[in-house]
Amino acid sequence: QAQLVESGGGLVQPGGSLRLSCTASGYFIHYDAIGWFRQAPGKERERVSCTTSTDNTYYSDSVKGRFTFSRDTATNTVFLQMNSLKPEDTAVYYCATKRDGCTSYGVLHGPRAYERWGQGTQVTVSS
Repeated sequence: QAQLVESGGGLVQPGGSLRLSCTASGYFIHYDAIGWFRQAPGKERERVSCTTSTDNTYYSDSVKGRFTFSRDTATNTVFLQMNSLKPEDTAVYYCATKRDGCTSYGVLHGPRAYERWGQGTQVTVSS
């Protein structure tokens, strides 16, 4: 069965860093568009990034310059390096995949377009 598993979350102080990992099983993740999303209690799920199979990445304005997507094709894994973390980054972070492509008619796809989701990993930024 195809699945995605996130790891790497935890508790960090403001200004700290975490690297999230997302490993796919049962399919080759790098053929797809890969999204990172986050959701805090009482808030809607928001896009953090979307990356195409050709490594065209779209970052949310709220994380641009602080978060970086990368991949390791050999291990069927993608990463989200999160630096300069802020309390407002606190959320459950999810990786997700969909058929390749982050946009349609110039508009970024929302979470409903993603077909496979990981279970989420908690990131808490607090002093």
